[in-house]
Amino acid sequence: MIFNTGSALLDAIVLAVVSKDADGTYGYKITQDVRCAIDISESTLYPVLRRLQKEDCLEVYDMAIDGRNRRYYKITEKGRVQLNLYRGEWVTYSQKISQIFKEANL
Repeated sequence: MIFNTGSALLDAIVLAVVSKDADGTYGYKITQDVRCAIDISESTLYPVLRRLQKEDCLEVYDMAIDGRNRRYYKITEKGRVQLNLYRGEWVTYSQKISQIFKEANL
């Protein structure tokens, strides 16, 4: 993707991906799902997950899978509120950009 992915957009994508599973999801799966939308490395994603956890948008728990600990991330109520704000902003933003492209005959 040639567009710069700002932190707010990345936060919105991560919150949307995590919100898909009511029981939460683990880091590697989040990375794979986010990569369907944007090119991102795990070294970029994990600081975002930690920050969203620190901001109380995500809660974290560990679960043993095949004898190994797997860290799960689950969206909180505060995270859902933030995600809804991002959705509203995205609709407005994308409509404005689409209008500009339309006017430019793109």
